[in-house]
Amino acid sequence: MTSTNIPSVKLGIIAVSRDCFPIKLSTQRRENIVKAYKGEIFNCQTTVENDADMQKALDEVKAAGCNALVVFLGNFGPETPETLIAQKFDGPCMFVAAAEGDGDMINGRGDAYCGMLNCSYNLGMRHLKSYIPAYPVGTADDIARMIEDFIPVARTVIGLKGLKIITFGPRPQDFFACNAPIKGLYELGVEIEENSELDLLVAYRAHKDDKRIPEVCESMRQEMGEGHYYEELLTRMAQFELTLLDWAEEHKGSRRYVAFADKCWPAFPKEFGFEPCYVNSRLVSRGIPVACEVDIYGALSEYIGMCASGDTVTLLDINNSTPKYIYDEDIVKKYGDKYTLRDTFMGFHCGNTPSCKMCSGRAIKYQLIQNRILECGCKPDFTRGTLEGDIAPSQITFYRLQCDSEGNLRSYIAQGEVLDVPTRSFGGIGIFAIPEMGRFYRHVLIEKHYPHHGAVAFAHVGKTLYNVFRYLGIQDIAYNQPRNLPYPTENPFE
Repeated sequence: MTSTNIPSVKLGIIAVSRDCFPIKLSTQRRENIVKAYKGEIFNCQTTVENDADMQKALDEVKAAGCNALVVFLGNFGPETPETLIAQKFDGPCMFVAAAEGDGDMINGRGDAYCGMLNCSYNLGMRHLKSYIPAYPVGTADDIARMIEDFIPVARTVIGLKGLKIITFGPRPQDFFACNAPIKGLYELGVEIEENSELDLLVAYRAHKDDKRIPEVCESMRQEMGEGHYYEELLTRMAQFELTLLDWAEEHKGSRRYVAFADKCWPAFPKEFGFEPCYVNSRLVSRGIPVACEVDIYGALSEYIGMCASGDTVTLLDINNSTPKYIYDEDIVKKYGDKYTLRDTFMGFHCGNTPSCKMCSGRAIKYQLIQNRILECGCKPDFTRGTLEGDIAPSQITFYRLQCDSEGNLRSYIAQGEVLDVPTRSFGGIGIFAIPEMGRFYRHVLIEKHYPHHGAVAFAHVGKTLYNVFRYLGIQDIAYNQPRNLPYPTENPFE
C-alpha cells in the first residue's frame, strides 16, 4: 500500500561513548552497523561523549531530516548525554548496545552490556519513552535486524503524533458500545474534530456536478469489474468520495494524517441515496481509515494497524459463531484438528473491507438488515452501496486499542487466519480462526468490556503492535493465552 497518509521513517544513528573508554570502539562499531543495515540510515558523524557533543549530534540529525533515531551504546556510554538525546529529539528513539567479540578483551572491551542498565535507569528517572528491543545487545548484524523491527514501531508513533480523527454524527441508538472517553486520544497526542451529519450532507451537496466525478466513476468501474456494481449509483458514490477527501485536506490543519469515524445509519442512506460502505473501503485501501458507526477508537486502531503492517486493514464485528455443520463439512475436512469449533468465528461488516482483500466474487450489493428496516424488505434502492463477498484467506491479526469507561487505555492482540472456507452468508464476511479464541472471547473481550468492533491487519503483526502499545505506555495488553497459561478470571475447576 502506497499512501501519503502514512509517514515515512527517516532514520538516523548516533553512537555514544563514555570518555574513559576508547571512542573508536563506538565509532567503528557504528560504522559496522551502517554497513550491515540494508535500508536507508543517516550516519551521524559526531560520537557523543558529553552534552556539547549531544547538541551537535542532534543538530546534525535534524538538519538531515531524521524523524527517528537509533542511539547506539558502542561502549558503556555516558548516561546523561545519551538519555538527553531522547528528551530533546522530537521523534521515537531506540536504544541498543554493542556485544563484545570484535576486539581483545583488555583494550577492546566496551562494557555496553553494563551501560545499558544505567541508560534504562536514567530514562526511567526522566520519564522518557523509548524503544528497547527484547534483547538490546548484539553484533552489527544483530542490531541491523533490531532496526528492521524498529521501523514499523517508529512509523506508527510518528503517525499518531500527526493524526487527526474526524467524526460525523453521534453513535446510532442502541449502538453505544464503541463510545469511549476521548481523553485517551489526547494522551496519545491524537487530535479530534467532531462534526454533525448535517455538516457532511451540506458538504456533499456542494460537490454536485464536481468535474472530477467522471474520473472517480471510471476508477470504481475498473476496480469492481463489469457486472459487480450499480451503474446508476456511481455518480453519487463518487461525489461522496470526493467530499471526504476534500474535507480531510481542508480540515487536517496543522496535522499531517487523518482518519474518519462516520455515522452510516439510519439517516445516512435515505438522505444521501446510498450506503457509504464501498466508498469507505476505497478510502481505507489508500491509507485513510473510515470507521463505521462513529467508532473513534476503531478508526484509531485501524490507523495503527496500517502503520504497523504497511498495508491496508479493515474493521469488523466479532460477529457470530461458526455453525457446527460448516465446521464439520468444511473446516475439519480442510484443516483437520488444527482448530476446535470454539477457535473459529465469523467477522462481518456491511462492506468496508478493501476489495483487494476479498475473494474474486465480491460485488457492490445492498445492506440486507437496513433494507428490512428502512425499505420494509422491498426492492433495494437507497440501501445499496455495500461491498459484499467472502474475505480472502490470509494470515491476520485481530486487535484493538480502547479507552475504557474510567479513561484508561487498554488493548488486545490475537493472531490467526482467515480460513479458506465459504461463509454461506451475506455482507463482507470471513471465517476467522484464532487459537484458544473461546477462552480469549470470555476472559478478555467479555471480561474487560471490549466493544464488538475489532481491527484486522492482514498479516501477523502482533510483535510490532505489542511493541507499539508498550512504547505508548499501555499497561494492559491482552492476548490469546495458551491453554497452559490460565487467565486470572479463569475457573481452575472448569
